[in-house]
Amino acid sequence: MSDIREVSASSLATRLAHPCIICLCVVAGAAPALAYRPFDGTDAAVADEGKVEIELQPAGRLRDASGTTLIAPAARFNYGMTESWEAVLEGQIQTPLSPSGPSNLSAAGVFLKGVLRPGSLQDKMGPSVATEFGVLLPDSNGDSRFGASLAGIVSNRWDWGAIHLNGATALTREHHADLFAGAILEGPSKWTVRPVAEVFYEKEFGRSETVSGLVGLIWKVHDDLSFDVGLRHALTNSRSVNELRAGVSFGFPVWRPSPTHH
Repeated sequence: MSDIREVSASSLATRLAHPCIICLCVVAGAAPALAYRPFDGTDAAVADEGKVEIELQPAGRLRDASGTTLIAPAARFNYGMTESWEAVLEGQIQTPLSPSGPSNLSAAGVFLKGVLRPGSLQDKMGPSVATEFGVLLPDSNGDSRFGASLAGIVSNRWDWGAIHLNGATALTREHHADLFAGAILEGPSKWTVRPVAEVFYEKEFGRSETVSGLVGLIWKVHDDLSFDVGLRHALTNSRSVNELRAGVSFGFPVWRPSPTHH
């Protein structure tokens, strides 16, 4: 695709309207989750222009010091606005099981993600570099407010696998400063089923400190359909957290770029 786009304002508005309507309809039916599945971090890539990618976790289980929580559903919607930028909407519903409690729409946010330097993830030489920033939306329960986040991502892919490094800072919904640093390791992308792992450290100042590790598998059926499973163990303020994640990622075009794009 060329860097110069000769698209009229009315044509662009029409193209943007279709995916927005689709996303709003999906969210209305199944509340919006996490980043690149099954991780907490992400990679330095965006959805293709004119394409919607959905990362869906129908149900997951989290157990910590407060009890057991059902996370169902959790979803992330990515829409490729241009060759280098995508819009993101994410969130999840948490339902305490033991002890039982009301469901809560949480971890919701609206973001922009852009590739600053095309690299190996874009079939070019060297590392790919991206940024993601946006607004954290209040939880449906409690007294949380709006927050904000800014992240930087560096990814590189080789024949033996890929590494994605994440660094982020945020103002949380409770208006605490937060820092996140993580690394994702993947097996060869040519494998139909590849092993994956993630480690991260997060500190929410005045509230919590977390060290987390995840191991899992991604089964790539084809370019637009993958299944994933992950087991995560973490220590938050020295207390154990265990989580089972399983989901699916799929994509589809909602419009095709002009033939003049390369």
